[in-house]
Amino acid sequence: MPGTLDIEALQQTLRRFAADRDWEQFHSPKNPTMALSVEASELVEVFQWLSEAQSLDLDDATRSAAAQEIADIQIYLARIVDKLGIDIPTAVNEKMALNARKYPADLVRGSAAKRSGGEGLQNL
Repeated sequence: MPGTLDIEALQQTLRRFAADRDWEQFHSPKNPTMALSVEASELVEVFQWLSEAQSLDLDDATRSAAAQEIADIQIYLARIVDKLGIDIPTAVNEKMALNARKYPADLVRGSAAKRSGGEGLQNL
């Protein structure tokens, strides 16, 4: 369905895609994790020389390039969590709860500082 992503269905599709090509042998958690890093760097490259304003108002070609890299990132991420047996919604909910405790709104509102281990604020 357009506009939604069924992670389990994506994982099944990716399993079939890899099996049809005999690529399962290459899909240990390590390899797609390394590929994920490369794809994230390719997304960074899309934005590398843009100003803040330009990054908020992409032309069609740049938006398409960003979309392709984001899709690659999602594909590799889906393979990794499938291999590791991680449930993304559960992991995201747990991480958001941790972030809410680590970054209380009344202490961090409007600040780009990072809290390290729940201790004082550090500027990045």
